Order: sequence, then C-alpha cells, then structure tokens
Amino acid sequence: MPVSPARATAFAVLMRVEQTDAYASELLHSEKFAKLSAADHGLATELVMGVLRWRGVLDEQTARYVQQPLPKLDLEVLTAVRLGAYQVLFLNRVPAHAAINESVELVKQAKKKSAAGLVNAVLRKIASQHPSPGGAGEELSLPRGSSHPRWIIERWEQLYGEEVTRKICDYDQSAPKSVVRISPETPEARVNGALHSGLISHIETAGKDRGPAPLGQPRATAATAIGGVHLEPGKLLSHAAIVAAGDVSQSAAFRNHELVIQDEGSQLVALLMGTGKTILDCCAAPGGKTRILAQENPDATVVAIELHPRRAALLKRLVSEPNIRVVAADARAIPFSGQFDRILVDAPCSGTGTLARNPEIKWRLKPEDLIRLQTYQLEILSASMRQSAPAGQVIYSTCSLEPEENQQVIEKALAANPGFRAVDARERLNELSESGELAWKDIDSLLDGPYLRTIPGVHPCDGFFAAVLEQL
Repeated sequence: MPVSPARATAFAVLMRVEQTDAYASELLHSEKFAKLSAADHGLATELVMGVLRWRGVLDEQTARYVQQPLPKLDLEVLTAVRLGAYQVLFLNRVPAHAAINESVELVKQAKKKSAAGLVNAVLRKIASQHPSPGGAGEELSLPRGSSHPRWIIERWEQLYGEEVTRKICDYDQSAPKSVVRISPETPEARVNGALHSGLISHIETAGKDRGPAPLGQPRATAATAIGGVHLEPGKLLSHAAIVAAGDVSQSAAFRNHELVIQDEGSQLVALLMGTGKTILDCCAAPGGKTRILAQENPDATVVAIELHPRRAALLKRLVSEPNIRVVAADARAIPFSGQFDRILVDAPCSGTGTLARNPEIKWRLKPEDLIRLQTYQLEILSASMRQSAPAGQVIYSTCSLEPEENQQVIEKALAANPGFRAVDARERLNELSESGELAWKDIDSLLDGPYLRTIPGVHPCDGFFAAVLEQL
C-alpha cells in the first residue's frame, strides 16, 4: 500500500535528524520538500516536531511491549514505531488504523520487512491501552511527562526550582507561535507612525496596560491582517508581532523582508546593544540580530563575521541593509584589527533555551558538551574583547539556560581581562522601556544579577542570556 506524502516526509526527516546533526525545522523547509501541498507539509511538520518533543513518552510506552532494549532496534524500525505511536497517543484526528498501517508500510519500504509484525503488534497494543488520543502526556508526572532527559530535569530543578522547571518543560512541549519583527522602512516612516510599505497605516494602542505607543515606536494592533496573516501585538517588544493565524513564510511581506521571523527574546538581545558608529557582529548568521543592529544604527558600519562561507553567502542574501559588510572568518582569529565601540558575541551554544523550536537538541546533548562549548565560547569572547575600542561595549549572549555557557564564561573572561567590567543590563532595559521599545513592564523578572535572562514559560519567548561588558 502507498504511504501518504506527509508520513513519508516525516519518516525521512526523522531519520536524517537521528543520523546527522541536521535540524528538523531546516530540513522541513528545504527545497526537497518544497513541492508538498500545504496540508501535507503541515501534517509532516506536526508529526516530526511531535515525535521529537514527546520522544521520551513515546519510547516509554513502546518499551512496555518490546522484549529488547530500544537502542537495539534498527533505527528504521524505532522511527516508524515512534511515528505511529505519536499519532495514536496524541492526534485524535488521525484514525489509529491509518497510523498503524502506514508505519508498517514505512518499515517494509525501508527494507526491514521482517520487523513489520513487531511494528504492527506494538502499535496495536499502544492503541488498545490509550483509546482516547491526546492524554498520554498529561497523565505522566515530571520528569516522565515532560519528555526531557532526566539529567536535564535534575539540573534545572537545582538551578531554577521545581515550579520554574515545570514551566520550562511545559513551554518546550508546546508548539510556539511564530513571531515577526516589523521593520520600519525609513527613519521618517518611524516618526510618522507608519510601518514598512504601509503594512499598518494607522497605529493604535495595543492594550490599555501598555499605554499608547510613543512617537517613533509603531506597534501592531490586535486586528492587523497582512495578506492572510493575522498578527497580534508582541508581548515583550513594540516592534514584535505574534502570528495568530496564517503562514507568514508564504506572504509577500515575508518575501520582501518587511516581516522577519525572529523570537522576541532574540530581538531583545540585539536591542541591548544600543547605538554605535562601528559595530562588530560575531557568529552572525542567519542574520536576525545583524539586521536589527543595522536598522537601529543606520549611520554605522556593521561588520558581520560568519565562520562558514555558505552561511556567510546566505547572510548576504537575507540581510540587505547597505551598511552591513559580511566577512567569512573564524571569530576566534579575526583577520583584521579593529576598534569597535559595540561588539555582539552571539556565541554558538547548546540551545537549551530553544527546545520548543528545536526539540532534537535535548536528545543529542550530553553533560560533558557544556564544558566543551564553554571552551569554544570563551575563545570567541576573548578574541572579540581585543577588538573593542576604549570605553567600548561587548555584549555576550547565548540561547542557553546553562550557567557553564553563561555566567561562568563571563566570570572567566573578566578574570582574564581585568580591563573590562560587567555593566548592569538594567540600564539599557530602562532606556528601552522609556523609549517605548520594551513593552514588558516587569523589568526585574528579566534580570539575573547584572545580566539579562529570559526563561521559557516564565517569559513569552525562548531562553536567552546576555551580559554587557565595558572596557574601562
């Protein structure tokens, strides 16, 4: 029997994720699957991300009916079982027989025909034990119900406490809505209160609790619709908007870079930079923060460094602001000597603050990876600090929740570079609040000592850390 395009795609993507370091979201949006219908692409995305988010629960249920340890199963077999189990346990709109039969067929097509009976039997037993889809995860308690590795749960409980850990896990297990940054076309457009290309011609108050948008700070309204995409006001930032309905990636506004998909926490990190005349952006791809730096500093030169030439070329295509210069280079060995008054080090990291969007990370990450990453991060940060002008500022950021990649990196960098000090991020957050750019009122919740810290589930965004270091 044939397998539906959505399930075939989901199976292929899940296999690639397991066999390589690829990210599911990138694979799903690759050219290989561009010809899928909107319905098939939507179902494939639901299946892939659902399996990755709930893999712990799926494996726990599967292990009850398999006589051997799951790692001993062929990957094709385990992937087909996970795919079928997710549909049986969580998707009430998918008939169980369809999920089971197509999982069996996937195993056959993967040349594992001898395992077809096993897949069929396991999925039928799971279906008989859970006749009402959608409840499996709700019945399980932390840490099993969170579908996170136990070691991650235990360290988060030590760092943040059980209540916050549960909020993080709940956030990670949900499909986050897309967020866009609405870019003003020109400084004049901002002053006039109009957004890029007339997307929103009249800016209204976006909620009584926030007050009116100050002059030059346009804000999306709750009723904004652009080309079939319905937007709601961002919760952290005035220039952010939440996609309430519609596929923003298919809109003309997205293709024209009038709407740029970017988490509000990521946007906030870029805004923490403030203004400068010479700006260095290390590890810049894919360029969301680079774009904000260029737009907020139209008279500045923004040098964006990216290690991989392919990603550097992509950055050039995606970010077209005229004041950006893209350089393919290793940020640990910057091939020039500059005096930059603002430097952003958005360091490669574990990404534990982005598990809602990249759930495969939690199954790949190991505790020892954090120290390995710390070494790399410290090398990049130390190299960037040597590029700072007197009284210049270096902003170090990650999308990690782990102190090894955040506070510990800053402590070691400052110990090795006594000519720098940590500046309280509250100063810049207060400026953003006073200007109307920061819509979030509880500034204290965004701070961890002198550092910016957003926590998924506590704040309406992914988890980010940022430190402002200033040369004395």
